[in-house]
Amino acid sequence: MKLFKSLLVAGVSVALLSGCGANNEKAANETATASPAAAQTDATSAASIVDEAAAFTKAVSAEGTWIVAILNDVTVDQDVVVAGEFHDKGVAENAIYRKLALYAQDADHKITANYTLTAPKVTVQSENFRVQGGTIKGDVYVEAKGFNLHESATIDGNLYFASEDVKASAAVDGKVTGATEVK
Repeated sequence: MKLFKSLLVAGVSVALLSGCGANNEKAANETATASPAAAQTDATSAASIVDEAAAFTKAVSAEGTWIVAILNDVTVDQDVVVAGEFHDKGVAENAIYRKLALYAQDADHKITANYTLTAPKVTVQSENFRVQGGTIKGDVYVEAKGFNLHESATIDGNLYFASEDVKASAAVDGKVTGATEVK
């Protein structure tokens, strides 16, 4: 059974990495180019695939990676801060971009499972941060421009923006169960 779980996680990881990139328009069907060699030369070019709170908190920190994916529901008992400047696919010449993938997908990039990140508060300080798939259960405070809640994602809580400018730069195509306002 343990071998089966390991193979399943490896398969999901490969499928997720094959479709978790972005272009400048942040299209829904994205492809990544991260490779083991790139991960050795530039730690921010590879995805962080996490399944527990401590690893998740580190992955979204300023020392983390441009893309963070969870493989199951994750509960963090403390406030989470998404910080740092990252570039699409970890390449400095690419646009500033960061992504949280709360889902698994198949080889055709179709979402096969959605996951929930539960935290009392998630503060977004990374510019052009995208949440795709799954649910953030808790309030989200956006302090950086370019926030994107993909149509496949949900915030089960409130969505607060630091200013009208930050709110105006956001794309909220997903569902928010609570208030969406400047606070």
